[in-house]
Amino acid sequence: MEHKSAVAKSLSHTPKLVTSSHGHQVVHGDNLIGRFNTRVAVAVTKTVGSMWCAYAFALLAAISLPAAIASHDPIIIVAWIAQTFLQLVLLPIIIVGQNVQAAASDARAEGDHETLLAIHSLTSEVHAIAERQTEMLKLLDEKTSNLNPNAPSKR
Repeated sequence: MEHKSAVAKSLSHTPKLVTSSHGHQVVHGDNLIGRFNTRVAVAVTKTVGSMWCAYAFALLAAISLPAAIASHDPIIIVAWIAQTFLQLVLLPIIIVGQNVQAAASDARAEGDHETLLAIHSLTSEVHAIAERQTEMLKLLDEKTSNLNPNAPSKR
């Protein structure tokens, strides 16, 4: 009986496509404030996570570079590299890279989803064929066992 319920559950299953955009509700919730927070976060990320923002931050960082070099103080130069250049310029570049990776992951998810839908459809069809064949074999077994009453039944 457990096998039949597992089969019935499998047959009623409908594969669904889940992409990175589905995570928005999980992170902030599906209420008004959650949707607002998601929109603000996505807008800021799209703005800061662009190569144009990286170029603007690089220009902004370059403004203070001559003063850091002119100080001849290794601590100020290291601080400029770590605090100004690495944090200010690399942050948008890292976000761009993550966006590219997320887009690639979503594309893979869509391809996998289409494949799984095809496999699910074919498997359901094969299962239906197997059920019909089982019924046919039972009917044949009943008919042939009625022809020869001395033959052992395979039930």
